[in-house]
Amino acid sequence: MNIKMIPTLIIAGTHSGCGKTTISSALMAALVKRGFVVQPYKIGPDFIDPSHHTAICKRNSRNLDPYMMGEDGVRQTFINASSGADIAIIEGVMGMYDGLEGEDTGSTAHVAKILNAPVILVIDAKGSSRSVNAVARGFASFDRDVNIAGVMFNRVGSSKHSEMIKASLEIQASGFIPNQKEKSVKSRHLGLEMAHETSAMAEFAEILEENADIDGLIQIAEFYAKIENTHFKDPKINKIFTEEKNSAKEEVTIAIAYDRAFNFYYQDNFDRLKKYGAKLIFFSPIDDSLPDADAFYFGGGYPELHMEKLESSKCTTQIKIAANQDKVIYAECGGLTYLCRKITSDRKTFRMAGILPADVVKMDRFQALGYVSAKCTAKNCILDHNICYNGHEFHYTKLDCDRDVKFALELSRGKGIDNGKDGIYQNNLLAGYTHAYFTDNFSKNLVEKIRIVKNNP
Repeated sequence: MNIKMIPTLIIAGTHSGCGKTTISSALMAALVKRGFVVQPYKIGPDFIDPSHHTAICKRNSRNLDPYMMGEDGVRQTFINASSGADIAIIEGVMGMYDGLEGEDTGSTAHVAKILNAPVILVIDAKGSSRSVNAVARGFASFDRDVNIAGVMFNRVGSSKHSEMIKASLEIQASGFIPNQKEKSVKSRHLGLEMAHETSAMAEFAEILEENADIDGLIQIAEFYAKIENTHFKDPKINKIFTEEKNSAKEEVTIAIAYDRAFNFYYQDNFDRLKKYGAKLIFFSPIDDSLPDADAFYFGGGYPELHMEKLESSKCTTQIKIAANQDKVIYAECGGLTYLCRKITSDRKTFRMAGILPADVVKMDRFQALGYVSAKCTAKNCILDHNICYNGHEFHYTKLDCDRDVKFALELSRGKGIDNGKDGIYQNNLLAGYTHAYFTDNFSKNLVEKIRIVKNNP
């Protein structure tokens, strides 16, 4: 059984900061304006760039990460999420060939080969002219299995600068984008501003329309979509695509913290929880009371930027009551810090939920950054003993834990809370720094535990 690919473009970069996020988002906005249904994707574990994609395309942006998901998982997510779309735009990660431990794994090039999709390479042309074509040639010849179908030259200084580049083109030019420093999105710890804080990405679409060959980009995507794609013939993959939701068991309700403070989630995690019988509702720990639910999921985000409001919110008091009633609570990174006794940031300290035996301090530089491989070693946790999964960690905070704290997770890769130990657990609560990519086993296990707790109060 063959699976037809929709027209697809991967926007890659020579390095981080070359402008691929802005150009990817602007291209999505330009296509939406033309009436296309655009399915956005982000390579890697990032949460911030997908927030801009989702706001622009009005379709949930999906992460494509071979380390966390596996190659089959990348194909599965891509095919499932692309259903009903006219075109897929995939934003790359870091430099195109930058993967795990200096290898190919997890790189933009790796995903391009998994999907057999064409790449548009973004090159920062500031401060050079003819040399950028040498860069383009080098990238094109480094791995012949990657199809670099066009080059977008970013931060071009003038029309004369463009002509100097055109004089020695190596690869078809898809655009010459002028330097627009005043339209850049502001950065802070953990990355760029979120989509709800700025509309600069979408506003760049007009500049892209004026300086890029949008029609040509569409033609490239359509041309490669017509080529037979043997990457999707594996019957094992097709079987995964057709898995049906397990609806035989009683539905449970999971309330998910989603607001200005908590907004780092993988959309695939939501889908897998629903697949195994969870009804998801969303609430704001800043503005709302704690909703009536069977379990609570606090993702990552920026609680340290909203400490005063969180300290005084009804939810902060109510979640501790829920924990004392042995409700199932799962938390990651920012959610972990929120469940601790207090957070200190910029010499200001605020009381948090006070459920976990630890205090939090925000540091001046990141404390951990990278992929995580976790195994549950606890025997009385909300996850089964020996369950394994992958994820990612990136945080500027550190925990000062009491001596009697219990850790459920051992990390074969990653730092966690304490040198390879992660996941503080007590009663029906599990909270760690790892942003987990939920496997089917993880999701089924967690939902079943919630169901058991619900029926045995």
